[in-house]
Amino acid sequence: MPSAVNAAVAQQTAAGSVPSTTVGTTEGAGGGTGGIYSAIISRNQPIISIKEKTYEELHKKCLEKNILYEDPDFPPNESSLFYSRKSPVKFEWKRPREICENPRFIIGGANRTDICQGELGNCWFLAAIACLTLNKKLLCRVIPHDQSFIQNYAGIFHFQFWRYGDWVDVVIDDCLPTYNNQLVFTKSSQRNEFWSALLEKAYAKLHGSYEALKGGNTTEAMEDFTGGVTEFYEIKDAPKDIYKIMKHASDRGSLMASSIDDDLGFSYGAAPRSDIGELIARMVKNQENAQMTQPTVDYQGMDERPAWTIVPMQYETRMSCGLVKGHAYSVTAVEETIFKGEKIRLVRLRNPWGQVEWNGAWSDKSEEWNSVNDEEKIRLQHKVVEDGEFWMSFQDFMRHFTKLEICNLTPDTLEVDKFQTWTVSVNEGRWVRGCSAGGCRNYPDTFWTNPQYRLKLLEEDDDPEDEEVICSFLVALMQKNRRKERKLGANLYTIGFAIYEVTALDFSLSTMHGTKHHLQKDFFLYNASKARSKTYINMREISERFRLPPSEYVIIPSTYDPHQEGEFILRVFSEKRSLSEEVENMIEAERPLVSTVLPIIFVSDRANSNKELRVDENAGKDGEKTQADEKKRSSTKAHEESEEQKQFRNIFRQIAGDDMEINAEELRNVLNNVVKKHKDLRSEGFELESCRSMIALMDTDGSGKINFDEFRHLWDKIKSWQKIFKRYDTDHSGTINSYEMRNAVNDAGFRLNNQLYDIITMRYADKNMNIDFDSFICCFVRLDAMFRAFHAFDKDGDGIIKLNVLEVSCFMTVC
Repeated sequence: MPSAVNAAVAQQTAAGSVPSTTVGTTEGAGGGTGGIYSAIISRNQPIISIKEKTYEELHKKCLEKNILYEDPDFPPNESSLFYSRKSPVKFEWKRPREICENPRFIIGGANRTDICQGELGNCWFLAAIACLTLNKKLLCRVIPHDQSFIQNYAGIFHFQFWRYGDWVDVVIDDCLPTYNNQLVFTKSSQRNEFWSALLEKAYAKLHGSYEALKGGNTTEAMEDFTGGVTEFYEIKDAPKDIYKIMKHASDRGSLMASSIDDDLGFSYGAAPRSDIGELIARMVKNQENAQMTQPTVDYQGMDERPAWTIVPMQYETRMSCGLVKGHAYSVTAVEETIFKGEKIRLVRLRNPWGQVEWNGAWSDKSEEWNSVNDEEKIRLQHKVVEDGEFWMSFQDFMRHFTKLEICNLTPDTLEVDKFQTWTVSVNEGRWVRGCSAGGCRNYPDTFWTNPQYRLKLLEEDDDPEDEEVICSFLVALMQKNRRKERKLGANLYTIGFAIYEVTALDFSLSTMHGTKHHLQKDFFLYNASKARSKTYINMREISERFRLPPSEYVIIPSTYDPHQEGEFILRVFSEKRSLSEEVENMIEAERPLVSTVLPIIFVSDRANSNKELRVDENAGKDGEKTQADEKKRSSTKAHEESEEQKQFRNIFRQIAGDDMEINAEELRNVLNNVVKKHKDLRSEGFELESCRSMIALMDTDGSGKINFDEFRHLWDKIKSWQKIFKRYDTDHSGTINSYEMRNAVNDAGFRLNNQLYDIITMRYADKNMNIDFDSFICCFVRLDAMFRAFHAFDKDGDGIIKLNVLEVSCFMTVC
């Protein structure tokens, strides 16, 4: 079940619609378990990769060729069914026309009583579908109604889902898994109606397989149907006006679901450990029993036949009152009526099984309905039929149910007396192990490395009855792709967030679009959060409402434990105007006022001319005077040479020979001889590749070698970087933690953004997220080379360069 960690524990250590995207192949690389490299490459790519053609194009092509569509990305085989093991029985994939006569997509309109659960543990998904049918506008968005088994039928259908900020169009064929000619999973109450089964297939494709839908939260599907934001209530801790909240949510079209935890603490919101083989075996037995008990009525030629549904007995426990523990119900209405002269509050719910109902007060056949007149019964749509839907008193609802989830189409849905437009900002981010996966505040050494998002609340709420100067806003943190990656062993992380107030001084800026700096460790050690999520919990999304005065804040989303890698989106809804964006450093390097080393050589006339211009500037207008000055400086330096420098010169002369120049391999020998004398470094020496990078950095004449002066300048750099390394190698292990690289890089004068820090971690950290001295120096050498190469091409100093293929090759070679 979703496990919550109280946010107080984590504080102990210190004080709108967008254009649709057609889905051919679902979700490309970049998932949490896909590795850091894939994340960096794909972080700005669409979540759903576009392949082939749109639904309209594919449909037209099938009609022209007179063929039925076959989906190459979700084929009718076991890979689309299960990932944990092979199926012990053979399922037949059939098109609706092979299952029954006269199939229909929708009969008499899609409604909540059409949905009956099959043998998959996805009551959470079906409860959300039932909620969806109550909002016809949303329903038509998710289920385009211009589809049919009669007119222009080509075996192809499509459905639309909200997916992490985008609406995506999922295209499928109409092959469905069956056993003994019965649908295995979701089915309609009418045997020849197939919209619910096809919708389930499209959702399974979105997540990679049917098995991926086993266990979940109704809110997850409700958000995927609406793009809304969910609020979650523990009923025992619900606010006093919870009925009013539910009533207004119902009136304004919100989707609602409720559930009952079982005695063992299991909630329908979790995917319990289970053997898929046992599930299939039970399904086969149930199907066979159903066939044996079917009445001998001949439905030949009839359009509407009942579907023989079997109540799943997998994780749910039926109580004597008819309710089921560990199970999700749709809340389909919230009403009041007059009973014996008094007003009584009622709640209508639906069991996605399509049967098994509440048998207490206000159930279908209860005596209470005898006191209600026919007109009121019609208004309340009271029916005495075993369809899974029933009424119960609000008092009984509060007594028996444990959780309530409300998916608001906009955050103002629950506002009691007013309707207003909220502004929304969406930020995508990622926790990267060893770099930006810092965990909660229980881990002060790494917490500050988490992604940071700046929120500027600009205007107070318009509420004349509220004397406080307050801004209302809602923060929703959602982790991405975890369900799809279950087959790779992924589970939902325990997530939460904290909000800190900051000043322009803290950010070293005064405007929203100025230079933004990542807040450092000390800030979080000495500043308490102004607000935070109530708990850290392992759900796909956690959301919370807040009321804070106008100011500037920073939101820190995190997993509870550090080193957990994954993607997320952070949504901020506010009543009034606000600004929200990720805190990113400008990419820049501190440059000396006077260049003491010639610029990097490139095989490019443009770069060479730039180099020559810079050389002339550094050399001065009077060549003879410069030469004289250089001789004088050389004489002084020779006189001031330290014992270490004399040793360098001797070692260098011995290895370099008469030309006093060395290549990468010779440089390696020189450096390793020197490093051996520094016992405190505990380094195994430099790799050849590192020395090649150093040669590329310091080689000013393009010879592939460096002379003694260039070598000495390189060593000066290495010594300064060595001091930084020793500063962060606190345990004298010869390595530093990758999380400290952000500070080390800053100390060296480089300013990088989060993406570059991710790349550094990927490239230089070992499996334990440590960076040794060789890798540390190699990283700094390449950073230095990168900035020098960029400045060599940036003639006008505007921070923008345009490169041809040759120049790009040279740039990549140097860096």
